[in-house]
Amino acid sequence: MPFVGHSQRGALRARHRGDLAATSVRRRNPYRAPVRLRAATGHDPLAGGGTMKRIFGGREFVPALLAVLVFIHGATTSPFFLDFRYLLDKSSLYIEAGLLALAMTLVIVGGQIDLSVASTLALVACVTAKLIDGGCPAPLAIVIGLALGGALGWLNGVLIARLKLPSFMVTLGTMAAYRGVAQVLVGSGSAKVPVNLMGVDMITIPGTSIPLPLVIFVIATIAVGLLLHRTVYGRWLYSVGTNERAAFFAGVPTAKVTTLTFTLAGFIAGFGGLVMSSRLGVARYDHGRGLEVDAITAVVLGGASIAGGNGTIAGTFLALLLVGLLRTDMGIANVTAEYQLAAIGTLLVLSVLVSHLIDRLAARRKGKPLAQSPS
Repeated sequence: MPFVGHSQRGALRARHRGDLAATSVRRRNPYRAPVRLRAATGHDPLAGGGTMKRIFGGREFVPALLAVLVFIHGATTSPFFLDFRYLLDKSSLYIEAGLLALAMTLVIVGGQIDLSVASTLALVACVTAKLIDGGCPAPLAIVIGLALGGALGWLNGVLIARLKLPSFMVTLGTMAAYRGVAQVLVGSGSAKVPVNLMGVDMITIPGTSIPLPLVIFVIATIAVGLLLHRTVYGRWLYSVGTNERAAFFAGVPTAKVTTLTFTLAGFIAGFGGLVMSSRLGVARYDHGRGLEVDAITAVVLGGASIAGGNGTIAGTFLALLLVGLLRTDMGIANVTAEYQLAAIGTLLVLSVLVSHLIDRLAARRKGKPLAQSPS
């Protein structure tokens, strides 16, 4: 191994701290090839192949095809599926799950898991409602609620990135803790939302029947998509999810990327809590219970690898469309909530299994060992 000078050792320590500014040190070994970030970046969903190959060979094709099949089944069994306004009205019921799925996409692409997003949603909703009920101005309470969501996600990120704790265990604990705090705040009852903040789902775009929550979700989807696919942060996140160690030695501030990812997830979940409390008119500690299952299902079914490094916002969006159509179809057929949850859970297991098989086949083709699932 070639001699590593003092300045290079300092650069490695700076990289460990996540300080990129201090890592621009000229290598003293002229025979050492420069480390390129491209080698550590994750899968590019649009790389290689023609248009037809990208459409029919990508993982996004499966949820798109299933969504079409579910729609055809619903249209043949109920006239409501052919009523565009009815479907638009129903879309408001799935906005919160959609927002959590956007947050979960970032986390899973980074090779982690966050089970606390639904509990963060509930806690932010309860805290915001209690602040307003206590006399705090509504705009200030909303800002505090969003900041709280980011802070709760940041806490997860610090415990995982800095203390190297498993994300599954950390977020499993905070899932119970955050919802427990929400229950302490409002008890078994609920906190009322001011009249002027109620009914966000009843607002439509002037001149159309498009509900405001759907517009909000589309804007959020575009914003998160641009963040993930068109920024340096997004490239770093794919590289961390693909191989965190290789990304670290390529100069990526892995700890900062992971912490920022969980912070963004908490912020998005908090925003979802505000939307849900406005739609329902109250804030309860059990808001969003079980939505983390829908979110994970949508992300994995949309083509994301549970091991990290793979996934697109387009795939998540198509999978959300599938889950929404499936729930609507079952609701029209008077399928009870328990059976709906069982169906979504089964879909999650199947999507994880298919994703795992695809990863195994891809790894076998490339002659590489299969990446481990997030801890």
